[in-house]
Amino acid sequence: MDTLDAMRVFVAVVERNGFSAAAQALDMSTVGVTRQVAALEKRLSTRLLHRTTRRVSPTSAGAAYYAQCVRLLAEFDALEASIGAQALEPSGTLRINAPVSWGIARLGPLLAGYRERFPQVELDLALSDRLVDMVEEGYDVAIRITREPGPSLIARRLGQSRISLCAAPAYLAAHGTPQAPEDLQTHACLGYSYWAAGDHWPLQGPGGEVKVAVTTMLRANNGDVLREAAIAGMGVILQPDFLLHEALADGRLVRILPGWEAEPIGIFAVYTSRSHLAPKVRSFIDYLVETGV
Repeated sequence: MDTLDAMRVFVAVVERNGFSAAAQALDMSTVGVTRQVAALEKRLSTRLLHRTTRRVSPTSAGAAYYAQCVRLLAEFDALEASIGAQALEPSGTLRINAPVSWGIARLGPLLAGYRERFPQVELDLALSDRLVDMVEEGYDVAIRITREPGPSLIARRLGQSRISLCAAPAYLAAHGTPQAPEDLQTHACLGYSYWAAGDHWPLQGPGGEVKVAVTTMLRANNGDVLREAAIAGMGVILQPDFLLHEALADGRLVRILPGWEAEPIGIFAVYTSRSHLAPKVRSFIDYLVETGV
């Protein structure tokens, strides 16, 4: 016997002065209502109801028990309602992983707006360009800048970024401007350590796709370092536009080989399971989509 259910049945019988009326109100059979009350009386070793052919009324013990049942059931219902409301309201600590450069350039400026909208969420952000194990390291959501976020994760696309060839005007003045993809083989190039293509840069253009074997004068695991080295005149870079737009806008870098770029790269928010997605995770991803990062 479920005691809470039995208490609800007993309260209905008292309030409706009978088993049939209680059964109708609870969408139960009269036999089921009768059995629930009988089981409750057996559990308590106390008669709770006077039964006559015309009506049902509580005994003195039943009246006292009824009052307590009403109070306890109200408290229980209030508790469930409050927990349910908390479950729907974004709250708690949200652990986020994002690439360093993208996190600084795009995510950092948005965090204040998210917290203003969802003040019960505490943000714990880790920036890293390595591929983290979300389950092992306990992240709720991660940002992946990739062409394929992986089959083991649930991914929501946030956008994409161009991948452009750039160099500083001073570098081009000193070493010449490449006129065709194969010209990159004679230039100093700056490579990203985590790029799967390594020193074979895949470019798409009017002639289709080509892979150019480049010589890297510098290899680094952070795009900001590569951008700054390129601005200083160290060589040619192939990097996402979210890293380059300011330097391109003010002329510290210029695009080279117009019409030739790497395939655009996707920006995804990833998480581990569709089941019972926490409101803090859902609200954060929805916010990123809304802001158009």
